[in-house]
Amino acid sequence: MESLARGGTRWKRFALVMVPSVAATAAIGIGLAQGALAASFAVSGQEFKVKAGYLDGTGFAQYGGVDMGYKDLKGDEKVAHPVAISTFKNASIEDMCQSVVTDVPFVGKVTLRLTAGDKGTAVKAKNLYLDVSELDANAKFTNIDIGVAAKDTDNPGVGKGPAVKDKSILENGFAQQADRAQLTGVTQKAWATTAGTFELSGLSMRLHKGDGPKVECY
Repeated sequence: MESLARGGTRWKRFALVMVPSVAATAAIGIGLAQGALAASFAVSGQEFKVKAGYLDGTGFAQYGGVDMGYKDLKGDEKVAHPVAISTFKNASIEDMCQSVVTDVPFVGKVTLRLTAGDKGTAVKAKNLYLDVSELDANAKFTNIDIGVAAKDTDNPGVGKGPAVKDKSILENGFAQQADRAQLTGVTQKAWATTAGTFELSGLSMRLHKGDGPKVECY
């Protein structure tokens, strides 16, 4: 079975990043109320942007969660950030770009921009977790299951994705999984990314004064 989903999502509505179902939006909202924890560390007070020409992932699963992190760049106040957690056992990413903007005293806004996988060799990742607040892409799923319990997405004979990072939380929460997920024209905002291994071919990192689409990824 294959499923094709187009368009984008916004975290204010907190639809699942790639769910072709209105009912799924309500279900993931319930998951947030249960206090699911995503990243295993306190995230910074800044989101970052990621752009990719093509992502091909196998062993895909997705469920809702919350990243606890700092409210802004000053002080110790923390807030909860709702996220859609997209996971892959293995992922190949072409034409990847990551950027984050920081307001530096006496200098102004500075953009850190990183690119990789744009010279013929794709970025490779294993056990990849993306804690996403916004995503726009075209997505194609192979053998997709919508509505599976989050705790079952890594169970032998049932699950397809890598291990859930915190199985004590949101065990019966809404999730979806697929043997394969293919995304093209990806733009997203995220609070965190973690991976077992992350191979960045052709890595290039540069600092640019200012912000906006000319220096950020988009």
